[in-house]
Amino acid sequence: MPGTSIDTLDAEYETLREGCGLLDRSERGKLALSGAGAVEFLNGQVTNELTTLHPGEGRYAVFLTPKGKMLGDLRILAVGADRQGPPSELLLDTERMALQALFDMIRRYKVGYELELHKRTVERGLVSLIGPEAAAVAAGTTDASRLELADDEHANATVEVDGIVCLAVRTDTGVDLICDASDTERLLEALRARGASPVSEQAAECLRVERGRPRYGVDLDDTVIPQEAGLNERAVSFTKGCYVGQETVARLFYKGKPNRHLRGLRLSSPAGRGEQLLLGDRVLGSIGSVVDSPRLGPIALALVRREAEPGAVVSVGEQGAEAEVVELPFSGEK
Repeated sequence: MPGTSIDTLDAEYETLREGCGLLDRSERGKLALSGAGAVEFLNGQVTNELTTLHPGEGRYAVFLTPKGKMLGDLRILAVGADRQGPPSELLLDTERMALQALFDMIRRYKVGYELELHKRTVERGLVSLIGPEAAAVAAGTTDASRLELADDEHANATVEVDGIVCLAVRTDTGVDLICDASDTERLLEALRARGASPVSEQAAECLRVERGRPRYGVDLDDTVIPQEAGLNERAVSFTKGCYVGQETVARLFYKGKPNRHLRGLRLSSPAGRGEQLLLGDRVLGSIGSVVDSPRLGPIALALVRREAEPGAVVSVGEQGAEAEVVELPFSGEK
């Protein structure tokens, strides 16, 4: 698939930083859990605390193998009309490639719990509004507070966009809108009419990489422990009850040092995903997400061994390119 032209990418990137970009992400994996045992069950399977969730709130979490390796990550949204009561449904949103593992995990371990599992990938559309004007576009007014959505990431509320009922979800870059799949095209049209500008996945990826947010299936896989990926603060509770893989995660946090860390790379020239990173003859890791940012130039994310500390310069592949290892998120300019 051809990439976006440089001029178009620059314009889309500016929209994401200054206005409101529009991106259809309906292909993401989506499931739902309902029933009195849904929260208790899922709390025993994922890394973050769910027992304190009320409708209108959400959590980011990871689900693991018994040895603490990642099978995927997910956004868990507590949905329900009574904000003080238990959720009527947990909506689960994950990378498409992690969907089957999540589905299998739930099917395997839900025996004995009062819950129902619902497929939502095809039944629900998901549209992202990205940028500082996202909330105002979702609200249909220059007064973004009219959206009546809490500022916390993953906060959610039912809204109407030109008569289309949606679940609005706060993200770190804007607002996601989840609707019936049959309403997706009408929703996109309505949002364009409100001033949202369609952008490419390529432009959105520039923003994600700059923020240092890893993506499962690109930067992370089933060899990674959450702490290596810098996910402990966002995705892991160290005060909750037991969950699958907890022993490894807790032991590394309290007594160990991860062998690898997620770092940023400032590349001397464009490189490809999967290219090896070397310090002398020693392989330190390989490139994950890589973009040519209009603001920062060629940059990438990579899990690298801990000896490659920020400030180190490493070799990239066999072409003579170099990369400076940096802390995340990225800062500065080209």
